[in-house]
Amino acid sequence: MSKRVPKLNRPAWRVKAASVPGTSHRKVGTCCQDHNCWRVTSNGTLIAAVADGAGTAPWGAEGAVLASTTAVATLEALIADQDANGIDWSRVLQDSLGEARKRLQNEAIMLGVDALDLATTLILVAATPNLVAAVQVGDGACVAANVDGAMVALAAPQQGEYLNETVFLVSERYQAALQKTLWPDRIAHLAIFSDGLQMLAMKMPGNTPHAPFFAPLWGFADEEMEPEVAEVEMNAFLLSPRVAGRADDDLTLVLASLVPPPKKARA
Repeated sequence: MSKRVPKLNRPAWRVKAASVPGTSHRKVGTCCQDHNCWRVTSNGTLIAAVADGAGTAPWGAEGAVLASTTAVATLEALIADQDANGIDWSRVLQDSLGEARKRLQNEAIMLGVDALDLATTLILVAATPNLVAAVQVGDGACVAANVDGAMVALAAPQQGEYLNETVFLVSERYQAALQKTLWPDRIAHLAIFSDGLQMLAMKMPGNTPHAPFFAPLWGFADEEMEPEVAEVEMNAFLLSPRVAGRADDDLTLVLASLVPPPKKARA
């Protein structure tokens, strides 16, 4: 008879995500060039990615899809069955971005185009109850909040040499522009977003989270709802005049809330 192993409680996450075309794209009927991808691993680690395909890249939307999905799948495979506390997060995150970059380069060869035709930014994040690790190339940002409500920007917009220029995953100097951050703390909430939301979400200069923007989002993230309902609500928020009226670029937002473990009943 096999020995019965007690079931271990793993972290539970509520995740809500959406990517919508910006007002400028809707006016001319072009597609959204942002993409988001996320999953929760077998040991309860949340992995999420946000990519923003370059507006000047003919295959930018496809690049965003390939980069985000490849990075998430690679990171999931690299940390499978490992204790989160023993993982070299800097290495596995950078290796995952490297695989995403190779995927874009190979796709460019198959299409017979330059790799910059699939140019995209990429933010890749892994979160456990005790830490958030992020790596980023390009603009967009990631904000985490701990159980006490303190917030920190783990990934910051990365500008290029000139104003409104950014660095892409397939850029020759992407390594020099790579940002890696690890925040060990008791995590409660997480937000990852493309550059369309930067002016609303971050205070400049200083790149600090704008608390009035995030406070209602954390409450929404905590709500339990069906995925289909969550997607409708997220789309409505991103397309609302409050947001779309101040941002004409494509918009992506991934929200995550760590579900607290149930309290033990008193004996």
